[in-house]
Amino acid sequence: MAGHSQFKNIMHRKGAQDAKRSKQFAKIIRELTVATRSGLPDPASNPRLRSAITAARDVNMPKDTIDRAIKKASGAAGGEDYIEVRYEGYGPAGVAVIVEGLTDNRNRTASDVRAAFSKYGGSLGETNSVSFMFRRLGVITYPLSVASEDEMLEAAIEAGAENVVSSDTTHEITCEVEAFFTVRDSLETRFGEPESAKLDWRPENTVSLDEEKARTLFKLLDVLEDHDDVQNVYANFDLSDELAEKLSA
Repeated sequence: MAGHSQFKNIMHRKGAQDAKRSKQFAKIIRELTVATRSGLPDPASNPRLRSAITAARDVNMPKDTIDRAIKKASGAAGGEDYIEVRYEGYGPAGVAVIVEGLTDNRNRTASDVRAAFSKYGGSLGETNSVSFMFRRLGVITYPLSVASEDEMLEAAIEAGAENVVSSDTTHEITCEVEAFFTVRDSLETRFGEPESAKLDWRPENTVSLDEEKARTLFKLLDVLEDHDDVQNVYANFDLSDELAEKLSA
């Protein structure tokens, strides 16, 4: 099993859902705040805000909570002022890790992230020290039921996407970052709102882990993901299906 997010989804489903949901809501409210301030408070004319609202709906955030966050961010007071940050480094076994965050205190966040890397046998590097091992992509997913594989592939290519991978449950469309909003809007016009639409870091190569290294890495990833200022964590590890199943049991 390659890639961080797929494995973590298994882990999250087995975790304490209420605690996770509360943490997810807080992180998404930060993204709603930053997205609202990046343009107009109207999602129809603010692509980033539309993506944030889609993410909010994906975790079943109530509509009034979404509306309050947007209203607060667009008001005169404006609420908290968050800065976008990105940290890069190496975890156990030389696994490359990218951490994206929104913070109101850059020094605090950097110190906490550096301490987490050090505690679990990793090291925080400079900006761009590991991102060259990943590719930045737009990723849009739809339920399998909205279209046949051929229909989705045709629509995606027409919209400017690079590729479509259809599984037993979903269609995953990938595209260049520059084409992300155009592709998403084109597909939304044809198939309705996607299950998710986001920018992602996909590893160009991966590091295979044994059980000991995997357990240590996941402790680091859990600490990073649990931090209030961290929005996303990406890592270029690979697990065998047997080990992934054992660790998620």
